[in-house]
This record gives sequence, structure tokens and C-alpha cells, in this order.
Amino acid sequence: TPKACLLGIVGGVMTGVCEEMTYEEIQDNYPLEFALRDQDKYRYRYPKGESYEDLVQRLEPVIMELERQENVLVICHQAVMRCLLAYFLDKAAEQLPYLKCPLHTVLKLTPVAYGCKVESIFLNVAAVNTHRDRPQNVDISRPPEEALVTVPAHQ
Repeated sequence: TPKACLLGIVGGVMTGVCEEMTYEEIQDNYPLEFALRDQDKYRYRYPKGESYEDLVQRLEPVIMELERQENVLVICHQAVMRCLLAYFLDKAAEQLPYLKCPLHTVLKLTPVAYGCKVESIFLNVAAVNTHRDRPQNVDISRPPEEALVTVPAHQ
């Protein structure tokens, strides 16, 4: 019989002073922080917040518990999903923040030899694209339009 258990409430990356801000608002209010994050998105820590590296450490006990289970359903923030995908797909730390995890999509991971097979099941819920690729220009002195070039369109 399937059983449900709560492994712990794990939020996404805590963005500190940038909590609830859009990419544009972060660029306007904290352009240096925005550039530093683009330079090393995995290790960058928000002021009064955390980094993806911190989140990976916070998730370690959860991942160990997932490893001991058979069939598991995880409902989580995109940042948490990126960390789980990076772990189960053996991705490098630098790739982790750029893994695509569309909103309202079930990602089914099935163990196979040397890794996992990933199937995406879209739930047909309207959502914006929140994925942002790393911009080419990550220099601190870049103009705002270059800093925002990879920000997805939104309303």
C-alpha cells in the first residue's frame, strides 16, 4: 500500500533582501548583487539569504531519505527540484542553477543503469516561463539592458 510521509518542509532558495522582487527590481535596486549572482549562480549568496550551495546542504538529509524510499512524490519549489535533478542526474554544481524545471510539470525519474530517465508530464496549468539562462555579459559595469537580456517575458 502506498504511504505518504512528510520529509520536512523545504522551501526554495531564501533570497533575503531580494525576497518577492522581480529580476528587473533586483537589477534596479541591487545591480552589483545581480551581476555577482550571474557570475556564479551556484555559490552566490543573497544578502541576508542563501545560495544554491546552501540549499544543497539543507537538502542533504532529505535526499538521503528519498534514496531509502521506493516510490516517492515530491512537490517542491523549482530551486529544490533543480537540486534533486542535479543529484539524481549527476550534474555538475555549475549546471544545477540552469536546469530547466517548468512550472506545473511532473518530472518522473526512473532509475536506469548509470542514472535516471526523466519524463515530463505537463499539467496544462497556465504559467509564465521563469527560466533564465546565464547572460553572456556578467561584468559588474554592464548596462541594465545587457543584465536583463535573458529575463523571460512576463506580465
